Amino acid sequence: MTADLDQLKQEILRLTRDYARRAHAAFRPGDDPDRTPHTDGQTIPYAGRVFTEDEVEAAVGTTLDFWLTLGSEGAAMESELAAFLGVRHSLLVNSGSSANLVAISALTSHRLPAERRLRPGDEVITVAAGFPTTVAPILQVGAVPVFIDADPITGNARCDQLEAAYRPGVTKAVMMAHALGNPFDLTAVLRFCRAHDLYLVEDNCDALGCSYSMPRELAESLGFTTNSPGLDEGPDRVIRWTGTWGDISTQSFYPPHHLTMGEGGAVNIIRDQKLKVVAESFRDWGRDCWCPSGKDDTCGKRFDWQLGELPAGYDHKYIYSHLGFNLKPLDPQAAIGRVQLRRLPEFIEARKRNWQTLREGLVATESVLEFSLPTHATGWDPAGGFSWDATGCRTDCSWFGFKISVKPDAPFRRTDLARELDAHRIGNRMLFGGNLVRQPAFVQLRADRPEALRVVGDLAGADAIMVDTLFLGTYPGLTAPMLAKEIAVIRAFCQA
Repeated sequence: MTADLDQLKQEILRLTRDYARRAHAAFRPGDDPDRTPHTDGQTIPYAGRVFTEDEVEAAVGTTLDFWLTLGSEGAAMESELAAFLGVRHSLLVNSGSSANLVAISALTSHRLPAERRLRPGDEVITVAAGFPTTVAPILQVGAVPVFIDADPITGNARCDQLEAAYRPGVTKAVMMAHALGNPFDLTAVLRFCRAHDLYLVEDNCDALGCSYSMPRELAESLGFTTNSPGLDEGPDRVIRWTGTWGDISTQSFYPPHHLTMGEGGAVNIIRDQKLKVVAESFRDWGRDCWCPSGKDDTCGKRFDWQLGELPAGYDHKYIYSHLGFNLKPLDPQAAIGRVQLRRLPEFIEARKRNWQTLREGLVATESVLEFSLPTHATGWDPAGGFSWDATGCRTDCSWFGFKISVKPDAPFRRTDLARELDAHRIGNRMLFGGNLVRQPAFVQLRADRPEALRVVGDLAGADAIMVDTLFLGTYPGLTAPMLAKEIAVIRAFCQA
């Protein structure tokens, strides 16, 4: 019977692969010869799923087993993602937004040192330009986001404002994103956090596969001695993936991101085992028990605990030490993610190539358009690439998007360019929420409770991003003809 079922399953999977090859050829990587060619008139998306029959087979195979809830595939992906990044643990969740919620919630745990624990009314420094769910969890746990400005060139925080944002005894953490796959100034942020004993939460949702390096002496002064796996710049430098420098970091696996589970995300615990325990508790209903689904008595004393005001011996599987959530993904999603994770190195390189192709193709528009620079870069030219500042720090970007800003003296505005791109069915997006403080939700919040957030300076850089900036895709599904069309449309518009 078992042999017959195994044979039947293998036949189903063989047919699944055949179906996927025929039905989903348009979603193969952009340089795959079996990919359906893009035809003029079709939309060029800014991002999307990139997969082959391997992912479909993985999803169907695990669905046939019908475990469904997070199980062996999830455990394997958590282990493989942590190994790729070189962090202590990765916990899968159902979205990047949930990852941010779990990460910031973990910092509120009573199990952390009292002087560092994030309590209602405490402050978390963040950046004004970005995606709202980097900031919303700060408010949702009762803390106060403190907004500093953004640099219109990098899209990242103006770290020269960190000290102005700091309040002794009140500031407990920094939480910000690496904008569009461009690492923020980790040296400045880490120095600041070390000086004031603050937690650093890296929102790495747009930046999986980006790296940051610094001279070894500097890295060691900040507590870092080793490179991330697979990254090596020799004995004089330390190079690590973004998402591995702070205390805790987050990932999104929504389709536009560097790999996809459909929906999904992860919380990465960089070093501190205690953060893993509390993050997992918040993800899993707030329970105290750490048994995985379908397992009992991992601790060996399921009926020997006495916590809270519960009677001694109360079932540990139903003891709750935090006010948590249920934010786990499904095991079939993890099966897809495991295949995607194996593709990540090629996806990273494709994003870099696509950014470079767009940048080289748009040199002629530099009089009216401003382009992003990686953090620590001071310039770019077609022959020599990037030039760098004197810090000795470098960034290597696995770009989430190709950022374009319309210069103030251009004869058109950002919205004019966006409409032109739309007319040619070229996908484009704003830099997410622009200046978040101007968003209706935050305007209403300030009207209802002015003390709920704090702003440092005039946020002129975030306003400039809001008014002048959009981005195109760099995702691995873009083909050479797609990129050529984007370049041609933008050049013609700028020269009109």
